[in-house]
Amino acid sequence: MKTKFSAAPPDAVALGVHRRTFLGRTIAGVGSLALHSLMHPRLWAGASQPAPGWPGVVNPRHVASRCKRVIFLYQAGGPSHLETFDPKPRLGEMHGKPMPESFTKGQQIAQLQGKALKCFGPQFSFRRFGKAGIEITDRFPLIGGVADDLCVIRSMFTEQINHDPAHTFMNTGAIVAGRPSMGSWLLYGLGTETQDLPGFVVLVSQGKGGQMQPIAARQWSAGFLPGRFQGVKLNSTGDPVLHLRTPEGLGTAGQEESIAAISALNRIRHDRVGDPEILTRIAQYEMAFRMQASVPELVDMRNEPQSVLDSYGARPGDGSFASNCLLARRLAERGVRFIQLYHRDWDHHQAVKSNIDLKAAEVDRPTAALIHDLKQRGMLDDTLVVWGGEFGRTPMSQDGDGRDHHIKGFSIVMAGGGIRGGMAYGATDELGYAAVENPVSVHDFHATMLHVLGVDHERLSVKFQGLDAKLTGVEGAKVIKGILA
Repeated sequence: MKTKFSAAPPDAVALGVHRRTFLGRTIAGVGSLALHSLMHPRLWAGASQPAPGWPGVVNPRHVASRCKRVIFLYQAGGPSHLETFDPKPRLGEMHGKPMPESFTKGQQIAQLQGKALKCFGPQFSFRRFGKAGIEITDRFPLIGGVADDLCVIRSMFTEQINHDPAHTFMNTGAIVAGRPSMGSWLLYGLGTETQDLPGFVVLVSQGKGGQMQPIAARQWSAGFLPGRFQGVKLNSTGDPVLHLRTPEGLGTAGQEESIAAISALNRIRHDRVGDPEILTRIAQYEMAFRMQASVPELVDMRNEPQSVLDSYGARPGDGSFASNCLLARRLAERGVRFIQLYHRDWDHHQAVKSNIDLKAAEVDRPTAALIHDLKQRGMLDDTLVVWGGEFGRTPMSQDGDGRDHHIKGFSIVMAGGGIRGGMAYGATDELGYAAVENPVSVHDFHATMLHVLGVDHERLSVKFQGLDAKLTGVEGAKVIKGILA
C-alpha cells in the first residue's frame, strides 16, 4: 500500500525555502552586513551623516523651537506646595483655627472627609531668591540659588485625588490606564537622536523616609502606540539592565549572526502578517545589542571630575536621587529625548515638617546642580527641566501634623528649554486651597511642554477607537504663553 503525502500549502513551502536559504547562505553574508550596519551605521549613512533612527511624525516641527529634550524630576507622592514654593502667611495666622467652610464645602477631599478641618500653617520660613525675589522655602537654599533660571507655577490643578490615577493623569493626560505616556508621545512625535540608547529612559530612587507609594511600569507605557516608544527603566543599583552582558562562551561575531538571523526571520513574518509589533521586536533585539556597549560607558563615572560628583552629592551606583540626576545629564548629552526620574516618599500624611526636612536634604543639592551643570555646558537652553509631583497637599491638618492629598492647587517648577526664568506664575488663594490666578491644568502643562519642543498639541494625534487621541485630550488645552521665553 502506498503512503500518500499531502502537499504543503505553497506559502508554507516558500516560507520554508526562504528560511533554509537564509540560514544556509546568508548568515555570513547579508546577515553580517546587517549587523555591521547596526554597529557602524555611519559606514552606511556616510561618515558626515548622523546615525539613522526613527525620525518622528512631526518632521519638520510645527513651530520653531530650540528645545530638544525633557528631564522630569518627578517627586512621587505629592510634595506640599505650602512647605516648598507657595508661601501663605495668612494660613500661618490661622493655624489651629477651623478651616472656613466657604473653601471646602462640596469639595473633594481624600482622607479628611467627615473630619473636623483645621488650618495647618506652613512649617518653614520662605526667603526671597534671585533678581526677581521669588519666594522659596528656606529648606531649598541651593534651588533658590538658581532662582533666576526657574519658573515657579503656583496655580496647577489636577483631576485625580489618589496616587495611582493621579500619576496616570499627569503622565498620560487621561484618567484611564492604557494611554501613551508623555515620554512615548514625545518619542513618537520627535523621534530620537541616539541609536545606542533608548529615547525614553526612566530612573527610580527612594530616600530614607517610610511612605513609599508604588510606581507602576504602566506610567511609562506606550499605550496604543507601538511598543518601541515605551520607556525603558534602568536600575539605579547593580546592573543597569539585567542580562545585558554577553553569555559566557558566546563571542561578538556569534551574537551578531544570531541577531541577524532572528531579525531576518522576523522581517519575513512581518511581510506576511503586517503586525507592527514585529518591527518593535526587531528594534528591541537590535537596541539590546547596541546597549551592551553603550550602557556600561554611560554609567562609568570615572571620567567625571570629583568637583562635579561633589556638586551633585553623588556617589555613583548608590541609587540615590543625586546619582540619578548626574546620570540624567549624561543621558541628555547622549541624545535621549525624555528622561524621567521618580523620587519617592513625598506622601506626608503625618510629620510633614520632619519629612520634608528629610526630602529637602535629598533633592535640593542635586536639583540645583543639574540645572547649573546643564547651563554651564550650554545645554539648558535646549533642555526643559521639570520638578513636581502628581498633586499637592491640603492647607488643613491630618493627624495633627500632616497633610492630606490635594488637587485644587499646587506648584510645579520649570527651567530652561524655552521657558522664561526668574518668575512666579499664577497663584492660589490666601490659604493655598485653590488656584485662583491664571489656573494651569495638567493638559495646559502638557500643551506648553509640547510647544517648547516645537509641537502643536492639537496636531499630534493618533486614531484610536475611532477618535483622534491626543496627550492633551479634548477639553481645550492651552499653551501658557505667559511663561515662554
